[in-house]
This record gives sequence, C-alpha cells and structure tokens, in this order.
Amino acid sequence: MGESAPQESSRLAKSVVLIGMMGAGKTAIGRALSTTLGVPMRDSDTEIVQSARLTIAEIFERYGEPFFREKEGQVIARLLDGPPCILSTGGGAWLSEENRKMLLSRASVVWLEADLALLWSRVKHKTHRPLLRTDDPRATLAELLEERTPSYALAPAKVTVKPEWSIDLTAAQVMDVLRQNGTLSEAPAR
Repeated sequence: MGESAPQESSRLAKSVVLIGMMGAGKTAIGRALSTTLGVPMRDSDTEIVQSARLTIAEIFERYGEPFFREKEGQVIARLLDGPPCILSTGGGAWLSEENRKMLLSRASVVWLEADLALLWSRVKHKTHRPLLRTDDPRATLAELLEERTPSYALAPAKVTVKPEWSIDLTAAQVMDVLRQNGTLSEAPAR
C-alpha cells in the first residue's frame, strides 16, 4: 500500500494468533491484518519449512507427525518471543495443550471458524496437505473438523468465516474482536 499504509504496531498490545482448520483463511486474513496494522506476518508452517529445508509433507513422511508437532511448538515459542506480529498457525497447532497454554498466556487468539463446505471448496485442489492424502480426502477433512472443533472452541475469540465475505471484510471482523478484547487500542486511521 506504499507510504499511506497505516503503521499501527504501537497500538497492538501483543501478537495476534489465528487458529482454525486448513482452508479457513488464516494466511490470507493474517496478511490483510499485517498490512493494515503495519506489523509482520508470520506463518508457523512456513517457518518450519524454512528451518527444516523440507516440505511439511516430507517432514511427515520422514519423521512423523509427533516430530512435526514438537518443532511446531518450538517455532511458535520463538515467534512469540519477538515483537508483536500476526501469527498464522497450522491447523493442528492449537490441539496441543502445551501450545494452547503458551498462546493464551502470550498472545490474543482468534479462531477462524468455517464450515465443511467452505473448507472443502478451498482445499480440494491442494496437493500439499499431508493429512488429506487419503482415499477420501473430503471425509478425512470432515473427520478432522469434527475432532478439532471442541479444541478450537476453547479459543477466547471466534470469527465465523462466511463464503461471501471478502478477505478485507473478514479481516475487519477480526479487527473488531481485537478492539473489543483490548489487543488493539483503537481503530486504525484510514
């Protein structure tokens, strides 16, 4: 957005962590929030890939999901040690009780809730999702959604993503939550 982009980082009390299922829009909404607030956008999955020099699928294949989840927790802790940022986590990061405690104590957590139809429409053509490499990926996604929803519901804030909403509209909904919970001290200037 050039020089007119708002720089609101001093108004962000702590990092904002977006949680939710694959396809919920964590990365896209995170980028929009980053631009609006003038803070860095971080993605825990991207950070893991860069440090391991392997794709997430390769990490799962070579070392297994438990290894990946351990590294994920370490990366999230490192990112939260830095200045306030927008952090998009992998869909399974929030499932770990240790990660939940860390995120709740150090960041403002917002669950991007999306229904199965929306999630499937966004991930069905993606080939980089190791958890969906099954005979029936839609059924697998439905199972993951059902299994994970009770954990996601433990988040202190939720924005229900609507298929007709633009990225900017969804990001504005998250901004409203951040104002209400005191993470963002006031609305950014436009």
